Amino acid sequence: MDVDLSYGRGSLTVRLPDACQPTIIRKPAMPVIAQPIEAVKAALAAPVGAAPLAELARGKRSACILICDITRPVPNGLLLGPIIRTLLDAGVPREGIVVLVATGLHRPNLGEELAELVGDPWVLDTVRVENHYARDDAAHADLGLTPHGTAVKIDRRFVEAELRIATGLVEPHFMAGYSGGRKVIAPGVAHAETITTFHSHRFMADPLAENCILDGNPLHREQLAIVEMLRPVFAVNTVIDEHRNMSFVNFGEIVESHLQAVEFIRGYAQVAVPRRFATVVTSAAGYPLDKTYYQTVKGMVGPMDILAPGGTLIIASECSEGMGSEEFVEAQKRLIALGPDGFLANIAAKRYADIDEWQTQMQVKPMKVGQVKLFAGKLSTADRALTGVDVLDSVEDAVAASIRASGDAHVAVIPEGPYVVPVYRG
Repeated sequence: MDVDLSYGRGSLTVRLPDACQPTIIRKPAMPVIAQPIEAVKAALAAPVGAAPLAELARGKRSACILICDITRPVPNGLLLGPIIRTLLDAGVPREGIVVLVATGLHRPNLGEELAELVGDPWVLDTVRVENHYARDDAAHADLGLTPHGTAVKIDRRFVEAELRIATGLVEPHFMAGYSGGRKVIAPGVAHAETITTFHSHRFMADPLAENCILDGNPLHREQLAIVEMLRPVFAVNTVIDEHRNMSFVNFGEIVESHLQAVEFIRGYAQVAVPRRFATVVTSAAGYPLDKTYYQTVKGMVGPMDILAPGGTLIIASECSEGMGSEEFVEAQKRLIALGPDGFLANIAAKRYADIDEWQTQMQVKPMKVGQVKLFAGKLSTADRALTGVDVLDSVEDAVAASIRASGDAHVAVIPEGPYVVPVYRG
């Protein structure tokens, strides 16, 4: 049997052994919006917990629209045009509108990549489109502390705008429960101090800092506290299906509208599975998420609940841009030098995480359940040594070897990777 895994800009075909008994885990069929731009316009006119965008924009002299960076497949080409045209029609001056790329601590998106991200040449020609730089102290406004002591510093362009809108894709997120909404603000346009505080070990080690969990999740709690400091804030939330077609869109008050989108995707993204597997095959969701090994970690964490203790987790990720940041590479070197337990002990007492070491901390989670094996066709030999996992030349050979070692022919296959969260229901 052949299965196609999301991989790069296409797919990776894997031929499973004849003896294999596969369980393919994917979302149920999702509705597809036939006229997505019209759906966006309708959402802006019929909001959740707020006035229509045209009414909110009337009399405003400035607006800041947040978009996710290149690591998220948000259909910005469908969203931004209707938003900006509504603002202009309501009298917001063109020079007062900025689209701000919520990079968090990721690199900026520039040139052709920025054009791809925005997805609409008219937007680039009409308004300013700029990147957030988390390490630029002067670019952030200090809003004080959350009730739990997180220093809140947010990009001034967003704080000082008269109208603040976050746009984003709502999908499972392995730390914050779900992406989108409040997460586009923090870490999206937060200062490095804010990000490294709530991405520290004490937050990441909390058992509720997990996929599909909002209640009690410490990251979500801090993000909501930051929203409270910024109100009023609004959001355009969207959900896409496995083929990147728009399935849902809404607009409104940021918390209420985001929760509505979460309820929509929850019924598709969480898939109940009646057993655990000694062999699990997954992906890093393809482009753009699988551009780096850093983002690949999300695909390792997603299926942990159905991986049998001591089992084998095989993940395919193109890694066309290599490992990720230099800081992440340094964290990976410490993981290799200290081992998983030593690495966790090394970071446990820190108030502020080192940049990007939280991703290495998350990688330890599946490593403690079973063996992680990686197929990464574009990862260099030098980078392979930095992953801390076994790197494969063949997914097929790894599946066959795992079946032989476990004596269990049942194999779970998750073609879409971290966009699907299988949950064991025995």
